[in-house]
Amino acid sequence: MAINTEETWCVYIIETQSGKLYTGITNNLEKRFQAHYRGKGAKYFRSDPPRFIVWSESGHTRSSASKREYEIKKWPRRKKLVLTLDKPTKIFLR
Repeated sequence: MAINTEETWCVYIIETQSGKLYTGITNNLEKRFQAHYRGKGAKYFRSDPPRFIVWSESGHTRSSASKREYEIKKWPRRKKLVLTLDKPTKIFLR
């Protein structure tokens, strides 16, 4: 039986040490957070390390995750914060 890997992407929001919000996509949230934490992911975190994941949404294809990420990145901070309150995640991974 073949495993459907098309629907394994997620969109996430990470809060940094200074309280900024970063939105991204991945097919392995724990591994991606660890990369960000070690400074190996996005350059964004080199000067402001991630604190924790405050929100995630799974069940996406690569394409739909990218579209959702783009949509969320255009939002003002306040709207992102409301999203994190509606479906909080707050995961500490280290």
